[in-house]
Amino acid sequence: MDKLFIYLQHILPQHLLSRCTGWLAELEHPVWLKNQAIGLFVRHFDVDMSEAEEPDYQRYPNFNAFFTRPLKEGARPVAEADVVCPADGAISQLDDIIDGRIFQAKGQDYSCVELLGGDPEWAEKFAGGSFATIYLSPRDYHRVHMPLAGRLLATTYVPGDLFSVNGVTAEHVERLFARNERLVCYFETAFGPMAMILVGAMVVAGIETVWSGQVAPPPKLPSSVDYRSAPDPVSLARGEEMGRFKLGSTVILLFPRGAINWEAQYAAGTPTRLGEPLAAGSAQFV
Repeated sequence: MDKLFIYLQHILPQHLLSRCTGWLAELEHPVWLKNQAIGLFVRHFDVDMSEAEEPDYQRYPNFNAFFTRPLKEGARPVAEADVVCPADGAISQLDDIIDGRIFQAKGQDYSCVELLGGDPEWAEKFAGGSFATIYLSPRDYHRVHMPLAGRLLATTYVPGDLFSVNGVTAEHVERLFARNERLVCYFETAFGPMAMILVGAMVVAGIETVWSGQVAPPPKLPSSVDYRSAPDPVSLARGEEMGRFKLGSTVILLFPRGAINWEAQYAAGTPTRLGEPLAAGSAQFV
């Protein structure tokens, strides 16, 4: 079954399927069909609506509004830690960046340069550093928040494929996260530069940021924006929302060599919960 699943992803029109899903997810009528679709999703994926600001799924105007639903005030307290989890989900992988490469799954890795859209200068800043890959499943809260306070330096949109990003695909598709559509966001933080990469996936209808709205799907060309000289700088606090997915996907964090130390309890498969401690900053940056 795994081989069939991977084969179908190779032959299906990934972008067309994802864009059609996005169009359907914005429909508000007929109301009964919208409610039935959301209700089926809630039951199938066992979504905990009690944490949502609006717990009645039938009151959301469309599927995307339901999927990007805000949580109740206080549902995710932000810990007094140097680096906190940016999203609900699970650790896919967490380790060091070795010889410029990032571990994906057993027998699979990819280059940091390629992940960042082919930018060797930015990749050099993370040489020998640390990475964490966090997978957001369909049942999770799908807003992404800042793991620590930061000032936005630049963004790069990288067009690409739209493979699924679950564990099966990560094990069988080479360079998965370096070939899927993604948005790379660079921040200046107390522990040096940090990259947050929001990775698109099969049927993900869009990627949004709080400072520029919907970023993907844009034109099919790479695009970069330098925010260092912007008249209105973008600075976000630890725990503040920075973006969201319209359907589930993956967030990858990159830190420089020696900048942080992951909390001991995290390994591949460990659940993450927004706002909980993820890492401690290195004394050299304090």
